[in-house]
Amino acid sequence: MEKQYFNLVQFFEGYVRNYRRMNLSYLHNVSMFTKREIDFFAQLGEMLGFDAFIEDSKFDKLKGRSRPMDLSWWKWDARFEDEQFLYLALHLERESLPKRDIETIEKLFSQTNDGYIPHNVIGIQYIESAERIDYLNELILQKNKVQKSNVLMVYRYHDNEFDLQRIRAYSITPEGLNEERNAIFKQDQSGYCYMCFDEDFAPLQRGNL
Repeated sequence: MEKQYFNLVQFFEGYVRNYRRMNLSYLHNVSMFTKREIDFFAQLGEMLGFDAFIEDSKFDKLKGRSRPMDLSWWKWDARFEDEQFLYLALHLERESLPKRDIETIEKLFSQTNDGYIPHNVIGIQYIESAERIDYLNELILQKNKVQKSNVLMVYRYHDNEFDLQRIRAYSITPEGLNEERNAIFKQDQSGYCYMCFDEDFAPLQRGNL
């Protein structure tokens, strides 16, 4: 089957611009941030007509066992197949621990059965610093020569100079790196978290930082 690719950069723009609606603050723990972000993409998939599953399973041939997917979108259409899903439209992983960055990529690009090869993948990964990005992207490029998915990788790391979190998002196709978008994550004066794009945050940098 020919792969059905999404405009994942548009998904990222919605993620950034709607982050404040997740109603997360400094009072919430890491698990709650993970849950709300995964729920956001689960609801997006359902609104687009896919069946969304949290903690779905996918067989990993190298490990010889099934491993959970943080989120999967499956395409169902009884006009073409009334007994099983047509394809795995999206596999998403969201990881808060920088030490698991390679593990996250291995889960997104695991060797699996043909019906479980995702057409699109999204990885949201915390990293120690921006210096790690080139290495991780090169690993993805190598693995995606085989998998041929449409990829969005979102890297998040702390910027000590401005006391905020930098977000670097990369659109990667089977042909290579396609597009980059940059944003920030910060708390407002009431302690609630929001995101905005670098170009939108620049006036605040000049005025207050």
